[in-house]
Amino acid sequence: MELTSKQRSHLRGMASTINPIFQIGKASLTPEIISAVDDAIEKRELIKISVLKNCADDPRELGEMIAERTHAQVVAVTGKKIVLYRKSKKHPKIELL
Repeated sequence: MELTSKQRSHLRGMASTINPIFQIGKASLTPEIISAVDDAIEKRELIKISVLKNCADDPRELGEMIAERTHAQVVAVTGKKIVLYRKSKKHPKIELL
């Protein structure tokens, strides 16, 4: 399901109040990070990831790769912050119109 601009805007507003729960650094993407992000998205539905300055990869490309591997949606990439969303299979919390 592709997010509409209205849904994306709503999720971006919700994400503005949360802190990043993951940091991607020099090692870039590892299978452990993908697995942890997948688990976190299932529990929280909306997460924020911070890309550290020592990471050589582009945050937008990292966001797309993480989203593809976790079957999530990239809500926004602002500077070095990535916001991802995926509806929880077991306990959906966020209601999108």
